[in-house]
Amino acid sequence: LPVTAFCEAVGYAFRVVCIYWTTLGTFTATSLFLLLPPNALALTNYKTLGEVVRRSRVLLSDHQKPKVFWLKPRFLTWFFFTSDVFSFLLQGVGVGISTQDGKRDLAKYTVLAGLYVQLFFFAVFLVITMYVLVDRRFVVACGPRDVSPRQAKRRLFWVIIATTMLLYIRSIYRVAEFVGGYGSKIYGTEWLFYLFDTVLVLTSFAV
Repeated sequence: LPVTAFCEAVGYAFRVVCIYWTTLGTFTATSLFLLLPPNALALTNYKTLGEVVRRSRVLLSDHQKPKVFWLKPRFLTWFFFTSDVFSFLLQGVGVGISTQDGKRDLAKYTVLAGLYVQLFFFAVFLVITMYVLVDRRFVVACGPRDVSPRQAKRRLFWVIIATTMLLYIRSIYRVAEFVGGYGSKIYGTEWLFYLFDTVLVLTSFAV
């Protein structure tokens, strides 16, 4: 999380520089540091859910292995981690391609592919998270402020679901931004960026 916050700060620093001195390099740096780092916030949620499942030790067969593959702790963590890295790479490659003459459309569709992949796996993650939340066999240890394990679980999963939804909404905004292109109203409206990117990412950190 500190690295993500640092990269975001660097991105906004480049954004300020672009106001007074816009070059291909500063524009590309702004896009990279503001588009990609928030993806890392989802990794914390993936790891947390995997730990909840691992420590609960439910749905076990005689051989002490989960009966359903999508509830294996290692699968939960690495499957979504891999999907996030894949989405990250697609978006990064897309931004890189945008620096080349005559390849703006290719760059646009590459970034969009990464965003669509991200949206799909966010949705899958939310479904699995809701399943684990409602299944009482999955438990969470009480913290100092928790009255019961049930309350501790609700508090933890509220954070997971809330941050994932915020990142999901941000990704939808980014899709709309890139679908419209650089000359679109969405892309050129500053307050939309601050509302659907800056505020949502900051809120995710706060939660």
